[in-house]
Amino acid sequence: MANPTEDAIVVEKENNITLIGINRPKVRNAIDSLTGKQLSAAIADFENDPKADVGVLHGIGGSFCSGYDLGELAGQQDPRQALSIVHNPEGVMGPTRRMIRKPLVCAISGYCVAGGLELALMCDLRVMEENAVLGFFNRRFGVPLIDGGTVRLPALIGLSRALDLILTGRTVSAKEALEIGLVNRVVAVGAGLGQAYNLAMSIAKYPQLCIRHDRDAAYYGAFSAQSFEQALEREAADVSVELLQEAKAGADKFRQGIGRGGSFSGIKERKLADWERAEMKHESKL
Repeated sequence: MANPTEDAIVVEKENNITLIGINRPKVRNAIDSLTGKQLSAAIADFENDPKADVGVLHGIGGSFCSGYDLGELAGQQDPRQALSIVHNPEGVMGPTRRMIRKPLVCAISGYCVAGGLELALMCDLRVMEENAVLGFFNRRFGVPLIDGGTVRLPALIGLSRALDLILTGRTVSAKEALEIGLVNRVVAVGAGLGQAYNLAMSIAKYPQLCIRHDRDAAYYGAFSAQSFEQALEREAADVSVELLQEAKAGADKFRQGIGRGGSFSGIKERKLADWERAEMKHESKL
C-alpha cells in the first residue's frame, strides 16, 4: 500500500499551466476510491482557477496509472460497499463521467492500463513515452470498464479498433497507439512530462475564450448532437459578446502586423517595437 502520510495527488502551478500528479508509486499509481475523489477535487480546482488555462495530468515515479487499486476491491466483504463506489456520480478514477471544462494534456509513462487508460482518454491530448504500455489489462481479472473507456475510445479510434482493445485486453505499443490515433505524440523515455508541458504551453499562449468555444463545439458535435445541422447551430449559438470582443482584439493586432509572416507567438499580449512592426509589414508584402 502507498504511504498514507504522502499526498496521493500533487498539484504544481507554472504560470497559467497546472500540473496534477498521481503520487502512489508503490502501487504504480493505482487509484483507490479516496485518491479518485482527491483527483476529482484537484481537477475541479484547476477548472475554477481563473489564472489556470491548461492542465497536465501525469504520474509520479515511473508510471502514469495502473488502474483501479484492486487491493481495495479484494478487501471488501460487502458487495454493496463496492457498488456505492461504482455509483459515484463523478467516477471511480476521477471526474471521468463528465466533460472537463478546460484543456487537459496527459503525460503517459510506464504503465497506463485499465482505469489508467480511461483517465488518459478523459484528457484532450496524450503524449506517450516510447516504452510506455497501454491496454485494458482489467480484462484478465473480470473488472469492467466504468470510467468512460467504452464511450470515449470508439469516438477516438473507431468502433472496430476500440472493440479489439476492449475485448482482448491486449498490450498496445507506442508505435501502434500513434498510428491508430490513440495518442497524439510519441517521445523519448523520460521526456513525457516535459513534452506534455510544452504541448500545454502551445495551447495556453492563445486567447482562451476562443480555445474553449471551439473545443466545446467539437465535443458537442462528437458526442451530443443528434444531427450535423444541430452541431452547426450550437457552434454559432455559443458565440458570446465576450468572445467577439476577444476576436476583435486579435483582429486589431493582425491589422497592426502581429501574426503575419507566419509568427503568432505574440498574438496574446506581446507589444512590438516600431522597427519590428515595420519589418513584419514588409515581410507580409513579399
